[in-house]
Amino acid sequence: MNDALPEFSAETCARLRDAFRSARYDADGVVELLGPQAHAALGRGEPEPASRVSRDAGPLGVFVRLFLLGESVPADEVRSALGPLPLDDALATGIVRETGVELRAGFDIRPHGDEHGSWWVVSDLDPEQAGVPASPDHVLGVGHASLSLVRATSRRPAGSVLDLGTGNGVQALHASRYADRITATDASARALRLAAATFALNELDVELLQGEWFAPVARRRFDRIVCNPPFVVGPPRVDYVYRDSGLAGDDASALLVRQLPAFLTDGGSGHLLASWLHVRGEDWADRVHRWLPAHTDAWFVQRDVADPALYVGTWLRDAGIDPRSPEGRAKAGAWLDWFGENDVEGIGFGFVTLRRTDAAAPTVVCEDLRHAFDDPLGEEAAAWLDRVDWLRDHAHDLLDIAYRVPDTVALERIDAPGDEGWSTVVRRLHRSDGPGWQHELDELTAALLAGCRGALPMTDLLELLAAAHGEDPEMLRTAARPLVADLVRHGMLEVAE
Repeated sequence: MNDALPEFSAETCARLRDAFRSARYDADGVVELLGPQAHAALGRGEPEPASRVSRDAGPLGVFVRLFLLGESVPADEVRSALGPLPLDDALATGIVRETGVELRAGFDIRPHGDEHGSWWVVSDLDPEQAGVPASPDHVLGVGHASLSLVRATSRRPAGSVLDLGTGNGVQALHASRYADRITATDASARALRLAAATFALNELDVELLQGEWFAPVARRRFDRIVCNPPFVVGPPRVDYVYRDSGLAGDDASALLVRQLPAFLTDGGSGHLLASWLHVRGEDWADRVHRWLPAHTDAWFVQRDVADPALYVGTWLRDAGIDPRSPEGRAKAGAWLDWFGENDVEGIGFGFVTLRRTDAAAPTVVCEDLRHAFDDPLGEEAAAWLDRVDWLRDHAHDLLDIAYRVPDTVALERIDAPGDEGWSTVVRRLHRSDGPGWQHELDELTAALLAGCRGALPMTDLLELLAAAHGEDPEMLRTAARPLVADLVRHGMLEVAE
């Protein structure tokens, strides 16, 4: 592990913040300096256009070259850019480090913004940028997994929020937009130090606690819990704290799902990333369903399934290990052996929304949503819980209500040629917003939904449909109940105003 824990004093953070603000080293300032082409190139991992633009661009250019591009910068330029922060203090803290007559960044400190503004996030340098392999207690920057969890978390107001396994603190930053009080925990002392620097730079008051899993918050409850855990599955080992739990297989995800609801207030919700094994002869939905404690509503969304070989290669490269090297082949062999011994055919990955409930029959839904969609899942998760509540309250009068099909829902038809011309072979209801749900329908259901314009209750529409098609009304009502519930839960039918 790293020999010394970083220590960012309050005064150092205040002076560094002043320097960043003076230079406009924030999300908007960086984009304006780089321009669309250089910024897009940087996002693709092509730094040269950004380097050219940032040369001779004053303090902002210095910070871009130091922290975003990992370049060496003359000491006098760094001293000038830091302004109120003495260079000796920056060196002592490790913010910059000497490389001959020039200086390089000692930490990754970069702007991270949302629609309301910008923060700075402190993490360890990428191993490639640092020029040395990542240490076991490496603190990862803001990656795709972090951003996907941000988008999958409800932003509705909450009194108390727990960021379990905070890492660099990015989930807590976003929680500060909607939470009155934030607690952040981590098993890694180094992660807590860098998270503390992130919060100090951004003038946020966050309670920081060290410990594994829920131990630091025993006997406490929160209105919302968000967690980006060490979800990599495989043999029980810890190469890197940020990704490896030390538990075998998907036991880390199982532990979180089992224990998290006990730390929620009544009606509180949890949002987390998770992985689950696809084991030969077992349905993944049955597997994750067994993890759940009583009195918990749950929505499991599977976003991807990787085959074991691809999964192992991806995570080896993530650690900077060449799968072709002797070390890479040895690690891959042990990993794949473990998958084979445990009949693992694939590894699922996705989001889990949990809610503590006193309902006698909690709602548990496992869905495969591997298709592409753009809308954030967080508000949809909150709305999904709202619709679950509504369905629970209207279980007995579900068909006595007038519904309408939202404007975002369309009926798609696929016709095939036949002896008598075109005939419809597929009818698919498609919701264009949210996660883009789709439902295949038969002709009777399509006709029923065509009548859902908010004028008549569903039971009347079923009577008319039965009369028009010579069907038994009672049989139609029996078939309609689960269909209506499913469409309401997916936001494809809504109560008429």
